[in-house]
Amino acid sequence: MEQKILVVEDSRPFRRVIESELRQAGYTPVLANSIAEAEAVLDNSTDFLCAILDYCLPDGQDGEIIDVCLSVGIKVIVLTALMDEMTREKVLAKTVIDYIPKDSPTCISSMIPILQRLERNHDHTALVVDDSITARKYIRSLLERQYLTVLEARSGEQALEMINSNKSISLVITDYSMPERDGVSLIKELRKRFRPGQLAVIGLSASEEPALTAKFLKAGANDFLKKPFNQEEFYCRLHSTLNILDSERNLYLLANRDYLTQAWNRRYFFNHQLVKKNTGPRCLALLDIDNFKQLNDSYGHHIGDMVLIELANTLQIYFPDALVARFGGEEFCILYGNAPDIFIQRLNRLIEEIAQSELTILGNTIKYTISLGITHAESDIHSLIHRADNCLYKAKEKGRNCLIAE
Repeated sequence: MEQKILVVEDSRPFRRVIESELRQAGYTPVLANSIAEAEAVLDNSTDFLCAILDYCLPDGQDGEIIDVCLSVGIKVIVLTALMDEMTREKVLAKTVIDYIPKDSPTCISSMIPILQRLERNHDHTALVVDDSITARKYIRSLLERQYLTVLEARSGEQALEMINSNKSISLVITDYSMPERDGVSLIKELRKRFRPGQLAVIGLSASEEPALTAKFLKAGANDFLKKPFNQEEFYCRLHSTLNILDSERNLYLLANRDYLTQAWNRRYFFNHQLVKKNTGPRCLALLDIDNFKQLNDSYGHHIGDMVLIELANTLQIYFPDALVARFGGEEFCILYGNAPDIFIQRLNRLIEEIAQSELTILGNTIKYTISLGITHAESDIHSLIHRADNCLYKAKEKGRNCLIAE
């Protein structure tokens, strides 16, 4: 869904440039040239990602439009050609996201990364760790302005407990001086459990200790700021850290997910801890689509691709508690725990549902079936796959649309 951006700017040429840049970036601009027009827009809707506001308008020369938008809960980015120190302090005191000086043609394009960052921030949860409740509340207010979900911990030990129980936490902002466990010790413990692409950390401290920045960075922090910090610098460091985190996550997914079906790929499968461990019996199934080449020849490879996507989605629904990977072509692998009866029951229901279903894809009615080979044994992964593959071959020989288990 396209996000709406409220733009209040009295210069028609500048407004047109903003509109063009926003549309090119995939946003829907809603335009006004005065406070009165903006208030008429807000009477009908306040559903905006944020507002881009000119500080000086014909019916409000001193930033009054900022308060209008903030009063209805809309985040604000300020545009101004008059950025002296007094104006800057007044703007930042109004809890805006950011301000952008109208000092070059690039000022408009510089807004787009800020908007994209705001959108992506909905996917992040930040944990603020500080024994000072005042410091926690201040940092929380800065983060919530950026659409981050924020949690608080008063000590390093409480932070570890919260991170263990809340898998959505992707950013930790921690003070240095705390009882029980200081910030550097906390980061060292976090880096034992999470690689930088899983969890980002920013350190804070009011200490004058000269080597503290190096201590934080060597412990595994992504960045460090001295207290009291400048709000603008905080946001710059925050955005940089989150951008790197998102990039690392995207690279990880590109390397480990199958491009077509978004199931895990062979690389991820064979590197997974559940695959590498060799203690106790496990269930493993290999399955593929029957007569897949014939389906591709009859309907085209684009239809075949959509069938593979549908099958991958169905497998995730049936086996949210298993490791499911696409091995290549029309073949998938499922590694399950030590419960063969439940596993086979689910697989039989899967075979039945697929055989009885009809897919309508681009006007074509598609019916297909699958065959499965299943093994349950205490063995290394390569032996399990070999045994399941032999069973899959027998299922094909038997006539397809069935499973063979050993």
